[in-house]
Amino acid sequence: MAGHSKWANTKRRKAAQDAKRGNIFTKIIRELVTAARLGGGDVGSNPRLRAAVEKALANNMMRDTLNRAIARGVGGDDDAQMETIIYEGYGPGGTAVMVECLSDNRNRTVSEVRHAFTKTGGNLGTDGSVSYLFTKRGVISFAPGMSEDIIMDAALEGGADDVITYDDGAIDVYTMPEAFGEVKDALEAAGLTPEASEVELVPLTRADLDAETAPKLLRLIDMLEDSDDVQEVYHNGEISDGPCPSEMERSSLSAANRDRLHWRSLITPESALSTAEH
Repeated sequence: MAGHSKWANTKRRKAAQDAKRGNIFTKIIRELVTAARLGGGDVGSNPRLRAAVEKALANNMMRDTLNRAIARGVGGDDDAQMETIIYEGYGPGGTAVMVECLSDNRNRTVSEVRHAFTKTGGNLGTDGSVSYLFTKRGVISFAPGMSEDIIMDAALEGGADDVITYDDGAIDVYTMPEAFGEVKDALEAAGLTPEASEVELVPLTRADLDAETAPKLLRLIDMLEDSDDVQEVYHNGEISDGPCPSEMERSSLSAANRDRLHWRSLITPESALSTAEH
């Protein structure tokens, strides 16, 4: 299956932008502490902690900092207990947006999230307002140039649901969340190093955005990610083919950010249901 792949570039840019804001380590440490508190300090038996550790190392966090965060979680040495909160809403152009947060203060977090939606012409919704438009999947991504056959064999042997190759040669491996760790281990055992890997919310439908609406959604994403409480932002927005470059470049946002509005593959409701039945 072919299509647009912007995953690797998007993730690299997002990490770089978070680092500039100085909040990426804050977010990762929160996740390390919470994951260790809920599931223990052994990455072998705690998939959430393993993912957080991999993210920390990918962002060049020092081992001492990482280990201290895990120790805090295991020992419960935190005054405030973090909780995971999911907010749903509609962004510019009718895009569906899911905001995953880790917070010790619900009032502060919902105020920041609502402000971002309001300032960009969207609105914060109620529970269930857009969540039905997403499905949770493990996504393991490989940069162009990797062997499709080798990835396909290792992924399917490990229990993957689907392997998608894009026009630019990038490859995504999709898994059910509970199989994510096993599939990733199988790929790495075959000598394959992914560009990125994460369990995330994948959209079932898409909202096409024009050159006028796309920058507004990007502004919403930026405002949400500026909050230390926000861990991830998922959306179903995609730039329509052929937006006028001059219009995009005149926006206050970097033209490179346009790639953040392309996502890899559309998971149809039919395929999501058929996969869930197996």
